[in-house]
Amino acid sequence: MMRSILRGLCLACALAVATPAVVAMAAPLDEPPILADAVREGLLPPMKDRLPAHPRVIDLPAMGRETGRFGGVMRMLMSDQRDIRMMTIYGYARMVVFDEKGDIQPDILEKVDVTDGRSFTLHIRPGHKWSDGEPLTAEDFRYYWEDVANNARLSPGGPPFSYIVNDKPPKFEVIDPLTVRYAWDVPNPGFLPALAGAQPLPIVMPAHYLKQFHERYADKAALAKLIKDNRVKDWGAMHERKSRQYRPENPDLPVLDPWRNTTAPPAEMFVFERNPYFHRTDSEGRQLPYVDRVTLSTGTASLIPAKAGAGEADLQARYLRFDNYTFLKRNAKMNDFSVRLWTRGEGSYVALYPNLTTADPVWRALLHDVRVRRALSVGINRHLINKVVFFGLARESANTVLPESPLFQPELQRAWADHDTVLANRLLDQAGLEKRDDDGVRFLPDGRRAELTVDASGEVTEEIDVLELIGYDWMKIGVKLLPRTAQRDVLRRRIIAGQTVMSVSQGIDNAVPSADMEPSELAPAHYLQSQWPLWGKYVQSRGQEGEKPDVPAAIELIDLHARWKSSVSHEERERIWREMLRIQSEQVFSIGVVNGTSQPVIVSNRLRNVPEKAIYSFEPGAFFGQSMPDTFWYADAKAQD
Repeated sequence: MMRSILRGLCLACALAVATPAVVAMAAPLDEPPILADAVREGLLPPMKDRLPAHPRVIDLPAMGRETGRFGGVMRMLMSDQRDIRMMTIYGYARMVVFDEKGDIQPDILEKVDVTDGRSFTLHIRPGHKWSDGEPLTAEDFRYYWEDVANNARLSPGGPPFSYIVNDKPPKFEVIDPLTVRYAWDVPNPGFLPALAGAQPLPIVMPAHYLKQFHERYADKAALAKLIKDNRVKDWGAMHERKSRQYRPENPDLPVLDPWRNTTAPPAEMFVFERNPYFHRTDSEGRQLPYVDRVTLSTGTASLIPAKAGAGEADLQARYLRFDNYTFLKRNAKMNDFSVRLWTRGEGSYVALYPNLTTADPVWRALLHDVRVRRALSVGINRHLINKVVFFGLARESANTVLPESPLFQPELQRAWADHDTVLANRLLDQAGLEKRDDDGVRFLPDGRRAELTVDASGEVTEEIDVLELIGYDWMKIGVKLLPRTAQRDVLRRRIIAGQTVMSVSQGIDNAVPSADMEPSELAPAHYLQSQWPLWGKYVQSRGQEGEKPDVPAAIELIDLHARWKSSVSHEERERIWREMLRIQSEQVFSIGVVNGTSQPVIVSNRLRNVPEKAIYSFEPGAFFGQSMPDTFWYADAKAQD
């Protein structure tokens, strides 16, 4: 449905984003047992009064799944308290969401009316409530837009980038208590996909709760006391701490997610309890989620595979690697879980990123030469890496989209990805690197040996294994690879500062896109992009920071990205995507190795409705999010309470 809507954005009429099929909801069944006492005692209203007038109904039988029963505690393992953001990701409650086909459907919203691709009227479900029972209304959207996104103290850089089109924010209107509108002068096709993202575009905040921390609304004396009691420097720091939604550290913050955090950090275990006002039901009238609680136990990341194998998790993929698979399978029967293999959704499990804005002028000039980038790519024996590191189970490929994407082009998978030492040597000779020392290592134009330091976080074992094999290959073409590891945050700062020449991490984050998803990964757009951080900063800051791009192909990608952001039809967006993918592959702005690798997923044998096969990706899948963990349930829920 959503694709047809987006394809018609050029029409001058209002288009509604609606649920693809109306499912008749049966009369509500009994309350979730964990809430029954609170309802009897009058502490909670009955379920019919907690749900929106028109809840989102999930037809599980139509999806090939079972309707479930209430109860249970779903255990997960995480590294530290920052990982509680995974509950926001996994819960995947958004204004609109990507379904498993990649189409956008209403979720928290009842519908969206789209006019000319530039005006979006959002309709809130009547009776929708925050987790504390207060109504979700247009005031919550207004509060975020006027009092947070456009407040100089809380958002010194202005509204998030996705709100800005041609350097202009939208016109925001409150139409009525349940309707708001965002309108631009030109189309903004990235607006709905941004709302559906794994890390969604902020758009709403619980005004009734947060106003007590905002200088515009709070009593000055009361606010001063709060600032003192919480040991923060001012009201802005207070508001920021109390309002974090993506990483929900504040147990008092009302949410719209299936589960709400009840544990204040620091803690070794975070307990998330069911949101009694969650807006989804199954087709038999049971309010979701089925599972009452989710616990996140924190500990050393390297110990998580061992703990998961010992049966300490009911659903676990994070911090598990493919090389853990044999150990996990060996322990599965004894500890009553299964190990499923989902397909990882990145463009390459390991990708090399030449830093085109490195501070080293000699390496910068060389990396700007496409012959050098191509030589480094064809100099890699991907087949050997696949056999040695991935047991031949991966797909040897450049860093591009997967066959599961409608944008997949087979020829791009092989572009400059076939091992050819002769070609690599010829390309490097043509780039002016003919001279070598007695070890066969080439000389750079300034007389240094061609020793290429590749920086890695060291968190992924396979990265180091792959680099070792690439180093062996590159010596055959006169380039000596020097791996160097650093803690992830340190590495990120080094890349941004231009202190790296090349780094390694995973490939394209969203390798199963549709044309209606923004191609921001394919062009300089953000300072965190490892291949061109300063160009990304330049684009992100609208020319105020960073460096102006000076490589024609990168400039073309920026222009194509800008055209996508003003496009009015699905067909136009598809043409742009395909051209950007072609340029990326031909120019080898990143060097992929293999993709289609497997992600081990531990699933308790008592847990139902977890798919046997799925794509495991941050975007657009929100890891478990598209599979809807609120519909997972325990066959023996009572034993889990």
